[in-house]
Amino acid sequence: MSILKALQKKQAEEPQETASSKVVSFERPQKRNTTPPDFLGKEFKIGTPTSSAFNEQSVSNFGMALPDKKTEISAGATLNAAGLTRIAEKTLPEFTSWKVQPERVEPRLVAITQPNSAYCEEYRSLRTHVLTKSQRQKLQTIVIASVGPAEGKSVTALNLSWLLAQTDGVRALIIDSDLRMPSLTDYIGIEAEKGLSEVLTGEATLKDTIIKLEPAGLHLLPGGEARTDVAELISGPKFKEILREAREMFDYVIIDAPPLGIFTDATVLINHSDGALLVLRANRTRYANVDRVLETLPRERLMGVVLNQSEDILDESHYNYGYYKKRLD
Repeated sequence: MSILKALQKKQAEEPQETASSKVVSFERPQKRNTTPPDFLGKEFKIGTPTSSAFNEQSVSNFGMALPDKKTEISAGATLNAAGLTRIAEKTLPEFTSWKVQPERVEPRLVAITQPNSAYCEEYRSLRTHVLTKSQRQKLQTIVIASVGPAEGKSVTALNLSWLLAQTDGVRALIIDSDLRMPSLTDYIGIEAEKGLSEVLTGEATLKDTIIKLEPAGLHLLPGGEARTDVAELISGPKFKEILREAREMFDYVIIDAPPLGIFTDATVLINHSDGALLVLRANRTRYANVDRVLETLPRERLMGVVLNQSEDILDESHYNYGYYKKRLD
């Protein structure tokens, strides 16, 4: 009890603090201006970019979810795994145009002569295969080759290229690189004085030799003058430069190559390309020759095999009959 009384006596002797002494004075601070400088201008509007001296590129951080179109800078994810989205649409040079006449075309070019046939549908399936595969990996330059002659590689290359060119937004070029026996102009029924042969020797340029085929819009680089020193020309730096220019102008470059079983040119071309299709003729190409050719090819570039003139193709008469009967009912 003595301790409690001592504390009470001490408290009674100390002066009492007023309630106001316990209150901390508070003055409202002056209102701060937190508006960013970009908002202070009278002409400012949300979404309006401010300009800079660097190619008029937008430097505003407000309202610009997409890049300024003038800067040609792409943003966000690409549309496919390979990341092959085109940043800016480039204008092609004014190439010579040629109207293809179906009556002058090789009949096996069904993409031109029989676009509604079951045979053409097979080539459309091949086109779909190429487009789908190119979404997963880089496939811009594709070589069409065969083991031997007369197996249908040139016909396959032309049918595929013609259908690719008809695809919305796709610009396609086919190159006749079988310079010992150029034939693509004969298949289409057109004439060309110069081609790849003259470009390789420096006698012409791509702009002078590429032909735009209508109505599909397919571009063709003819073979030009036949020659024998093909392997030496294709292996040199000039052909690499030609492919580089073609890649910049076109989405797909289809290369019609010489037979693999006879010349080494096709192997060189495949090494320069992103992929290759091997055309085999049913009941003609020997398995032993195929195995021998495959040993020399880079397997990672082989996209698949096209079996030409197979009897498994759907009969056209039955296809049309069933289709129209269903429509009429």
